[in-house]
Parts: sequence; C-alpha cells; structure tokens
Amino acid sequence: MSSRLQQLTANIESALGDKLGRLVSHVGELTIECSVANMLDVCLILRDHPSLKFEQLIDLCGVDYAEYGEGSWSGLRFATVYHFLSISLNQRVRLRVFAADDDFPVLPTLVDMWPVANWFERESFDLYGIMYEGHPDLRRLLTDYGFVGHPFRKDFPMIGNVEMRYDPEQQRVIYQPVTIDPRNNVPRVIRDEGFHHG
Repeated sequence: MSSRLQQLTANIESALGDKLGRLVSHVGELTIECSVANMLDVCLILRDHPSLKFEQLIDLCGVDYAEYGEGSWSGLRFATVYHFLSISLNQRVRLRVFAADDDFPVLPTLVDMWPVANWFERESFDLYGIMYEGHPDLRRLLTDYGFVGHPFRKDFPMIGNVEMRYDPEQQRVIYQPVTIDPRNNVPRVIRDEGFHHG
C-alpha cells in the first residue's frame, strides 16, 4: 500500500470513527462500507471533513448480489456503490451501502448533498428497483413508462416479460406477452476424440 493510500486510510478511519462499518483496500483503491442508518452522516463527513473533501460524486450504480460468487453469497442482496472524487486533494474513494430489505430495497437520496445524484438514482431505481427516499422525482429513466419489472435484477428473464409492436389494425403501438422461444445460451462443447492427425 502506498504512503498516500495509507494516509487516506488513516484520515477516513479518524474522520468516520464508529460510523465506519468496514474499509477494504484492493488494487490501490479504498472501499468504505457503512450501514443505511449512518449513510447520510458518512457522506456529509466525506464531503466536508478538511482531510477528505470529496466534493464531487462521480457516479453511483445499483448492484444485485443475488448470484454473486456463483450463488455462494449469503449477505444482503441489493447495494448502491458511490464513487467520490476530491479535486482539491486529488484522491478517490468508493462507498458501498447495502439496503436493509431485500424485498423492498430503500436507501436515502443524496440529491441534497450532490445534485448530480438525481439521474444516477433514477437509473438505479429503473434498472434495479432500489428506492431512494426523499428523491424529488423518482421515476423511470431508461425503460418505457409501462415497463414492468427491473431488467438488471438477476431474476429478470433475459427475453423480458412483454414485447412491443405496432398494430396496423389498431394503428398504435401495443404490448403483448413475449412470443419468443427461450434459447439455450450455454455454449456447446464439441469434442472429436476419434480424430487422429495422419
């Protein structure tokens, strides 16, 4: 671990204290984990503490851990991962927060702290179904208004649930149940064990 990363680790541990759930260093990057209950306090400290100054939220994304580790995952299912940048101190950190309820995942919104979170949270809601409590306009962003389900969830069917087409008789776009036959996406292994080079 570089001295710069060691210093950032010490600064994070000192600033967050008992609000820090876990701090993981991997390939030169730090990932902070905290509980939902401490999330807003942790984010405020990350943004405002003089030794951290993570003034910019670069990105956030939802994650579904349902099949993580080839099904060996036993933790909570849904998380949001946040990527922060300190321009003034030239440092980065990642924050991962798991939603406490797998059936109805909810995390607090960060729109009030970082307005850029608005569309990122909408995307995460649309694709994973993670709700962001306090979001000013939480609605779908990438899928259609009538779309059912959340397509990045591991249990969402690869062919979807409905298909859309133009019906010339009704002169409008209609939705109907999927009529595509499911495909086997497992690659076939071809072995020619009786083949001999002559």
